Amino acid sequence: MEGFPLSDPQFQKLIQSFSSLPGIGKKSATRIGFHILRMDPSTFRAWLANIEEAKAKLRFCDECGGLTEDPVCSICLSDRRDNGILCVVEQPEDIFFIENTKEYVGKYHVLNGVISPLDGIGPDQLRIRQLIERLEDTGVKEVLIATNPTLEGDATASYLSTVIKPMEIKITRIAHGITIGGTLEYSDQYTLGKAIKSRLTL
Repeated sequence: MEGFPLSDPQFQKLIQSFSSLPGIGKKSATRIGFHILRMDPSTFRAWLANIEEAKAKLRFCDECGGLTEDPVCSICLSDRRDNGILCVVEQPEDIFFIENTKEYVGKYHVLNGVISPLDGIGPDQLRIRQLIERLEDTGVKEVLIATNPTLEGDATASYLSTVIKPMEIKITRIAHGITIGGTLEYSDQYTLGKAIKSRLTL
């Protein structure tokens, strides 16, 4: 591809497609674009088929909102999970990260976002009504709110706490603070403040 013009319209369309993905900047999108163009046809077809198959088969669980191939996911159906604890997360991928810790044994509820007035997202745009319905119909004793430690995540957690509190269900929030191995010197004011508020009794 010596002398290939990066301004080529077709190549730019390819770059724009990849850079529209979360976490992919223009530089990374350009590298991915060249990698795709270097693929031999059979490898590319297999790669494309994997994406198409996943897109066609994966869906969102009717119960919790997580990813699954079936109407209801294996976590919701499992009799080995604790039905008394419900972990509320922002997005389906958050379930994957929490499951990787192997520290949580309850079930989940995906909000599909956070309250963000600046983006025009209010409680009605999230799966909060479905959450309340689940709490009314099941024997959940604790709701663990696992929204991100952002202004929007905190606002959403505060709203959920206000809505759930009259139901006399225990409400907890995952602790946020300084990363293990980190130091106070390199912690920003917001993170350090959260660490102080989430302090533990020894």
